[in-house]
Amino acid sequence: MPTAAFTTLGCKVNQYETQKILESFEAQGFEIVPFDAPADVYVINTCSVTQSAEAKSRQTIRRAARQNPNAIVVMTGCYAQFTLRRGERLDEAHLVVPNPDKLRAVEYLLEHYPHFKTALEQARRQGGTPLRRRSRAVLKIQDGCNVYCSFCSIPYTRPVMRSIPYQEVLDEARAMVEDGYREIVLTGVLIGDYGAETGSGGPDLAELCALLSEIDGLERIRISSIEPTLISERLIDLIAENSKMCPQLHIPLQSGDSRILRAMNRPYDQAFYLDLIRRLRERIPDFGVSTDIMVGFPGEDEQAFQHTCFVVEQVEFCRAHLFRYSPRPGTPAETMSDHVPDSVKSERIQQLQRVCKAAAQRYASRFLGRVERVLVESRSKLSGLMMGTSDHYLQVEFAGSPNLAGELVKVRITDLTADGVTGELVSL
Repeated sequence: MPTAAFTTLGCKVNQYETQKILESFEAQGFEIVPFDAPADVYVINTCSVTQSAEAKSRQTIRRAARQNPNAIVVMTGCYAQFTLRRGERLDEAHLVVPNPDKLRAVEYLLEHYPHFKTALEQARRQGGTPLRRRSRAVLKIQDGCNVYCSFCSIPYTRPVMRSIPYQEVLDEARAMVEDGYREIVLTGVLIGDYGAETGSGGPDLAELCALLSEIDGLERIRISSIEPTLISERLIDLIAENSKMCPQLHIPLQSGDSRILRAMNRPYDQAFYLDLIRRLRERIPDFGVSTDIMVGFPGEDEQAFQHTCFVVEQVEFCRAHLFRYSPRPGTPAETMSDHVPDSVKSERIQQLQRVCKAAAQRYASRFLGRVERVLVESRSKLSGLMMGTSDHYLQVEFAGSPNLAGELVKVRITDLTADGVTGELVSL
């Protein structure tokens, strides 16, 4: 039976799309194996959001080729799209699937390498393989971006704004619940713009979440990255009043300095962002906020960097994804003057990591002695404890049976760790 392995770089939209590609390979009869195992086909869903992401994409492709020199390596995603636009070629990638066609990757493969068809026909006569399951499902509801932040390449690789029709979203969510998922994470490139304006012809994001909450068996709904200006009062009210909505959002900050935010073409300033967090936590106490922060955007001086540190200390993000600015081809920021030296970027990101870690621990300390609902995911390779994610997006470890994987349990938080918290199982 032909085997296929998959890996994802980048955002939750990519994660969702990789899962759909995987399912299409399963439907054809491929056996799915871990990415670090020998496979006949390796599929890498790449990212191009930074130079580092592109480098990791190339490294991953080359690692796959080394694992099995006889395998077919398939590259798709945003970095794949950029290589096609720039006329570049990566020798280790045997097949490049354009980003808009990535969900048809198995069709591209069978068309270019028809010897797999014979092997799959033989495999079908022996029966298929069971679907893999996860405790948390990612559901894409929107694609495309038209904001054009000055540093970002995504509008060039995903230019078409589109919302998935809400009935299709509900049908897929019901199928996920029937397959055993307890939590669904809604994702999109500009998810806050979900609605009739981008082609769904139906409810907006808040109304869609309310409809999803009516699905029997679905216990948690989480919204992935959403722009601060697109968080409506109606959405805040829904999160406050509906127990299925996780009291947490990933709200990109990018910079805490208003001057740099203007240069980034971000449609808010520091005061707007801090006021949004204040309103969220007044309405929903201890509301969890995770974020993205860019270090070293052109023109970022020491004062601007300190303004970012100030916002981190004020908000106390539960998690923060930090990354260095790197020029993206064709973006306005690429041609800006006053670029920050790499050595300064490195110093600042190390300092900001310390500030973020201290702030995250202050946030986590609010929950000491309290009981949190935790979706159990796996056993920690480091501690040997079971681990999972709380409603407020804390990483929680506790002593428990591996049979709890995929279950929602109650855990009393007892201690802080370097990356989260530990606790004691209270009840199922």
